[in-house]
Amino acid sequence: MGLNETPSANRIHIGFFGCRNAGKSSIVNKITNQTIAVVSDVKGTTTDPVIKSMELLPLGPVVITDTPGYDDEGNLGELRVKRTKQILNKTDIAVLIVDVTVGLKDYDKELIEIFKKKSIPYIVAFNKSDISHLDIELSDNEILVSANTGDGIEELKNKIGSIVNVSTDKHIVADLISPNDIVVLVVPIDSAAPKGRLILPQQQTIRDILDVGGIAVVTKETELKKTLDTLDGKVKMVITDSQAFRVVSEIVPQSIPLTSFSILMARYKGFLEYAEKGVHAIENLKDGDTVLIAEGCTHHRQCEDIGTVKLPNALRKHTGKTINIETVSGSEFPEDLSKYAMIIHCGGCMLNEREVLYRMKCAEDAGIPITNYGTALAYMNGILKRSLEVIHNK
Repeated sequence: MGLNETPSANRIHIGFFGCRNAGKSSIVNKITNQTIAVVSDVKGTTTDPVIKSMELLPLGPVVITDTPGYDDEGNLGELRVKRTKQILNKTDIAVLIVDVTVGLKDYDKELIEIFKKKSIPYIVAFNKSDISHLDIELSDNEILVSANTGDGIEELKNKIGSIVNVSTDKHIVADLISPNDIVVLVVPIDSAAPKGRLILPQQQTIRDILDVGGIAVVTKETELKKTLDTLDGKVKMVITDSQAFRVVSEIVPQSIPLTSFSILMARYKGFLEYAEKGVHAIENLKDGDTVLIAEGCTHHRQCEDIGTVKLPNALRKHTGKTINIETVSGSEFPEDLSKYAMIIHCGGCMLNEREVLYRMKCAEDAGIPITNYGTALAYMNGILKRSLEVIHNK
């Protein structure tokens, strides 16, 4: 991903839902003015979610998701419905497509209840208005459209745009620094680092620093001391990859604020308060407890992988307990969390804020402590208080 591309996690996620043959895919193609979803008269043509990142005027960068029919049948149908529910966890705005010649089905009403339960703003678009002469009274969030003629499509786009709330006052680090401040970013290059590129939180942090007129200096932990000596007391802050927390904290003087990409990302996603509270559950872990380690992305596991190797090793060493570890990645997140003593989540750079907060809320509802990688590693290295000072002293 280039530095000039908007990450999926920072885009508005618009999901299209409804029953089979209601015309979801046809509406999506009309709205995007692209053929991103296959359409036919056969029920259930869309068998898996179709996801497309694009620029959609007047909204800007968005992610459009066309989902399978919610009334799908059989074993495969059940899996598709489950996948649709997972998509809902990251949906910022839902568009329910209803065949106006049929009207609202029980499945449509169930979807509306889910939208309400998850506090997802939604619009009901009654499709096939060109072949229906029904006189129906529409509420403010309902609209008549026709995928066949294009009637109502522009109005639907405007209606979507009118209820999208995009926050512009959230930053990863820009609100913690001033123009011309020097920020040193510590980026370890080991076998777990992606070949030839920086990971997304590192890219986003650099961009955030540049946007506010700051100066980003990127170095490896092995060159950190020389970097700090060269800058001779002019460093405003050091931000490190969490896995290098211990060695970096020993190098960086106490007079220089120190934190991590993961902690800043947790703050950015609205998760840090829960991560701070949940991390203390590490001290309550017992022999035989199971800890869930969750990542929002999928990647090839390396021998030094933080989620499957470094964190489990750190937990077992810190607690001295025999702890079972389970891992999930990508969009997978268990519906039943009751078996876990605690959850340690990644920074969530590949997940939008709604999905991160959904997972946090699931843990809270189940009474399961939840924290994140950076907070956990800072805590186990005895530098949690220091790593949070730059944020709390803002």
